[in-house]
Amino acid sequence: MPARSPIAPARLRILIVAEHASAAFGGEAFLPLHYFRVLRARGIEAWLVCHGRVEHEIRDAFPNDQDRLYFIRDMPVHRGLWAISSRLPKRVEGLTSGAASHLLTQLLERRIVRRLVREKQVDVVHEPIPVSPRQPSAMFDVGAPVVIGPMNGDMNYPPAWSHLEGRVPGIALQAARRAANLMNRLIPGKRRAALLLVANERTRAALPRTVRGVRVVELPENGVDLSRFSLRARTTRPEGEPIRFAFVGRLIALKAVDVLLAALAQMTEAGAPALEIFGDGEERAALERLTRELGLEKRVTFHGFLEQGEVARRLAEMDALVLPSLRECGGAVVLEAMAIGLPVIATRWGGPADYLDETCGILVEPRERVEFTRDLRDAMSALARDDGRRQALGEAGRRKVISTYDWERKLDRMLELYGEVASRS
Repeated sequence: MPARSPIAPARLRILIVAEHASAAFGGEAFLPLHYFRVLRARGIEAWLVCHGRVEHEIRDAFPNDQDRLYFIRDMPVHRGLWAISSRLPKRVEGLTSGAASHLLTQLLERRIVRRLVREKQVDVVHEPIPVSPRQPSAMFDVGAPVVIGPMNGDMNYPPAWSHLEGRVPGIALQAARRAANLMNRLIPGKRRAALLLVANERTRAALPRTVRGVRVVELPENGVDLSRFSLRARTTRPEGEPIRFAFVGRLIALKAVDVLLAALAQMTEAGAPALEIFGDGEERAALERLTRELGLEKRVTFHGFLEQGEVARRLAEMDALVLPSLRECGGAVVLEAMAIGLPVIATRWGGPADYLDETCGILVEPRERVEFTRDLRDAMSALARDDGRRQALGEAGRRKVISTYDWERKLDRMLELYGEVASRS
């Protein structure tokens, strides 16, 4: 049967389904929130289905869309799986007990989705998260074509840092990946999807073998809300004030903030460059202790977790962002810093390497610890010495975000894909 003409964007009816849609949770939970936000801002018919643990936040965020929001509740099984998850390495948990908890949530959401598709005459169901390419989806046979993604994942540590995987977690991870392929045979959401979206070729290669024949399109996972990241970074520094670097993210081992502190301690430039750390996590106490051991108490400030709008305001007062993460699939903070006009230093590995090039930042090879620390120091010193270069890199980064990663432009492309999928249904 020939496909119909694509449905005009203004006439589309879209249902977003996700386990979480939350600015407070951060990470991938931002993605469904942005899709629903931009769709409704354009007056497009849209609904959101997610877990009840974010209900208060979502209802407060969308006071005029209360009848478009649907939530499911935790069951005792959820709580049992959570107890198991807390005892497992994060990456193994994501493919085992975490995946089981997500699947249970999906099955409960699926009932609501099927009903809404009938009642609201939904054209497309979009499941933006989880972004893991291997995690199975229960969104099949819901009465409308399903779009999944953009997915982004299957990251390992760089070869020089592979010891961070650990032998037992590494073996368990391989077993979990094999189990994920089996689960995608049994739970055919991705195999029956109308469209799979991937952020890069790495993720495309990690898709389950069962999805052969499904249309796959490459699309960036992250975008930037330019209405929130609208401030411009300062272009001049008050006389005598030290250069100020920023780190934004969870304080966990894979972010390599300990390496960043060691690099800062090696910087001997006049004016003693400073580092401001925005975020919290399990490594915070150890990093604060390391800061004292390195004699950096007067140069390093730990701000803890801040709401995104406040982070945007603080970043505009910085001179550069540094993200030395060793396993970063996405790296939305890189794009957010670029949107403000900050130059960025990041590891040449994973997501940041997709966003940055020599026109808007500096990528540092993730070599052995000593070399990585030295190269990170040299990159920071290069920016600390050259006001003109910082400004040029920051301006180029902002132009790149506006042209490629603005959420409004991203939704333009999504609406094209929604229309194509709906016309083929």
